[in-house]
Amino acid sequence: MATTVQSLRLRAAEFFSLLLIETAGNVILIVAAALFPLLALVGSGIDMGRGYLAETRLQQACDAGVLAARKRLGTAVAISSTIPSAAADSGQRFFNVNFRDQSYGSVNRKFSMRLNEDNSVSGSASADVETTIMGVFGFKVIPISVSCQAQVNTGNMDIMLVLDTTGSMATTNYGDTKSRIQALRETVKSFYAQMEANRTPGSRIRYGFLPYSTNVNVGGLLQQDWLVDEWRYNYRRPQKTGKLKEEPVYETQYTYLSGNTSTAASYITSACPASTSRKTVESQTAGADGWTNQQILETGTSYGCEEIAANSFRVTPTNHADHRYRWSFRQIGTEIKEVPEWRYDTLEMDLGFLPSSNSVDVLMGGTPIAPLPVVATYRGCIEERSTYEITNYNNVDLRRALDLDIDRIPDRRNPDTQWRPMLHELSYTREIRTNGRGGLNPGKVDSSEEFINAWFWGYSACPAPAQRLQVMTAARVAAYVDSLVPQGNTYHDIGMIWGGRLLSPTGLFASDNADVGGIPTSRHMIFLTDGETAPLDISYGAYGIEPLDRRRWRPTSSLSLTQTVEARFSFACEEVKRRNIQVWVISFGTGSNTLMESCAGAGHYFVAANASELQNTFAEIGRRMAALRITR
Repeated sequence: MATTVQSLRLRAAEFFSLLLIETAGNVILIVAAALFPLLALVGSGIDMGRGYLAETRLQQACDAGVLAARKRLGTAVAISSTIPSAAADSGQRFFNVNFRDQSYGSVNRKFSMRLNEDNSVSGSASADVETTIMGVFGFKVIPISVSCQAQVNTGNMDIMLVLDTTGSMATTNYGDTKSRIQALRETVKSFYAQMEANRTPGSRIRYGFLPYSTNVNVGGLLQQDWLVDEWRYNYRRPQKTGKLKEEPVYETQYTYLSGNTSTAASYITSACPASTSRKTVESQTAGADGWTNQQILETGTSYGCEEIAANSFRVTPTNHADHRYRWSFRQIGTEIKEVPEWRYDTLEMDLGFLPSSNSVDVLMGGTPIAPLPVVATYRGCIEERSTYEITNYNNVDLRRALDLDIDRIPDRRNPDTQWRPMLHELSYTREIRTNGRGGLNPGKVDSSEEFINAWFWGYSACPAPAQRLQVMTAARVAAYVDSLVPQGNTYHDIGMIWGGRLLSPTGLFASDNADVGGIPTSRHMIFLTDGETAPLDISYGAYGIEPLDRRRWRPTSSLSLTQTVEARFSFACEEVKRRNIQVWVISFGTGSNTLMESCAGAGHYFVAANASELQNTFAEIGRRMAALRITR
């Protein structure tokens, strides 16, 4: 359009030069002749103004088109310069709305877009603006053209993925061919690839992970003086009672008959195998002098199993190849013995073995008469710091509810502010017997009976270790999510509390989570769950064995344990959002959840029924996290 205007100005200048040179003639003729250049000047001004207006509007339409296309594209990774049809259609619609056919008298409207290697969308638009007055002088149209480009601007971003890894994540959603945990693994890997593909050059995206179930595994992230030096655990120890009992004394004999028994080489594994050995009494006869003789056949394999580290056992197999022998016994008298019992109680434990070792031998195995050491191991899960039973969640005293104080740094002079290492084996649920009978008793119990141990019965899950925010490679993300194992019950509150702690710019990790180089960091928590709140009262979790320890709830409380967990979750969610952290919540494989929707707020809550919807949900969240901008 600028070339056209310059040509008009040159012709007008030539005309006036000739008029000045030739002064003879009629004044009327001079005035008449002057009308044409005046008309050209006025006409060029009018048509130029229309051209400028059209060009400005065309630029706005071009910008709107590439912005719409880039927004519709989301965080999809570019695999060619061709824009996917859905994004292209969206861009074309926005261009058409902003610059319609024949706008400002234009014709030959054109708009095209392409997808660049950096995932920006470039566009070009052109049109011809038909002239009005200047058509008299041979200028029929004014050609105009513009270019535009839109890019996703991620800026510096911290993303904490708080992931439900409870036992139900091992199930498969209707219509899917993979379990929920498998779908989650694949989705997180894709989400990482999409976010990195759209990361603005020079910006930083950090990723953190917090798996949660009955508890969270954050011990590896805590300083040693953030842990107490001693703590009270629900375990047992042999107790003298002063009771006497007359017991028979037997003489025994072993006689080899056939077959053999051999011990194989030991090996290390992550779990103790089940014994396949079997003893069958083939015959029993009464012999002379009070002897009883049994002929026994032993087959299969038995295993000696010794825990040497967390999730690591030394196994020694013993093979019984049709081992047949005679076992003879007879009573030769009686003896008076003291009858010890177990003292089940909340007992003090010195934690001085930490951090040089993560385990300690505790004399609580075997029987009260012949107790054996059991290895109690700190695997990284914690018991929460001091709290109280809250009845009004609109007026929570964070000076007492230290578990809900996201930012408070522990003071080693005040154990209430410190966390307590979980020793999972120290978790007897007195006074529930192994046959399921009995009730929970917070007092001490002296008994020779066996009560349920939460760890050995699978009621004290400890998920994969949490990971603080850091820049990660695709390989590291894949390795991490592939390590997630479904186990345990659903305690949403502990996930929200610790997700907030790991993200907060003003708490435990403030120095690491601060803005870098004066550039603001946007902070996001993606909270994914596949179910409703589902605590189990006999579990050993972040608040001990709740009916025994009674730190935040007791069986006589006005709220149920489920209601208590949910109320604390909601309070913790609001605390997280107060720190300018955007919370995104996904219900996966389940219906809508009012509790979760209230936490996330409008536009930040999603329901994904299957693996495909989960992929789309993460892609949508990634798209909303990023900010679109015009770059040209």
